[in-house]
Amino acid sequence: MFWFVGGVAEPGWSTGVWARPREQMTTEILDAAREQLAEQGAGGLSLRAVAREVGMVSSAIYRYFDSRDALLTALVTDAYNSLGEAVESAEGSVSREDLLGRWRATATTVRTWALDNPHLYALVYGSPVPGYAAPQETVGPASRVTRVLAVLLADIARTTPDDPSPSTASLPVRVKQAMIGLREFLGPEVPGALAMRGVMAWTSVFGAVSFELFGQLENSIDPDGRGDFFDAAIDALGSWLGVSPP
Repeated sequence: MFWFVGGVAEPGWSTGVWARPREQMTTEILDAAREQLAEQGAGGLSLRAVAREVGMVSSAIYRYFDSRDALLTALVTDAYNSLGEAVESAEGSVSREDLLGRWRATATTVRTWALDNPHLYALVYGSPVPGYAAPQETVGPASRVTRVLAVLLADIARTTPDDPSPSTASLPVRVKQAMIGLREFLGPEVPGALAMRGVMAWTSVFGAVSFELFGQLENSIDPDGRGDFFDAAIDALGSWLGVSPP
């Protein structure tokens, strides 16, 4: 087997692999890595096994990803972008005035994507991968979904200016200090009380999805009724956010 550097054949890479464009090879490597995630989980991801799957020796894969962590980062980034694109598309297709519809579209798309891509959901929202810390470059893709929620909360605040719920003024100082980052992310348009409800509603969505995906709903919610249960829960959370069903 050979691989080529400057037109010179070197051992380790077949001409068939070399002939594939770099973008195509990168895609094939990521596809093989996703299959391994589904079979072994993120902790079992192996560059050697991925290289073997795409037809190259293990040394050749380092021309595309210089470490397991680099490959994991690419997988994490792609997963966040995939979910972000799905949520942005679904929420964006709903009328801007239909706040409940936008909330429903956002939450249900998270669940649908997770059920369709359980290994990718586990990668980004499951247990941390031993020895791996996601770099700063994953923050932007990870924020795509939460930015949809941030815009929605700002629109809710504009349509419900006389929010009767308690403000954050009565919260302990330590709690208000803990929310500084959240308030900066959401912006001044979202009052403290709505910001708190928003983040709790959001964690409820992901908690419900994680419970369903990781088996914690067994013997409690019938599998055939979990979609209906989730939809009802989303509407209840919507009421808490100030967007009640008609």
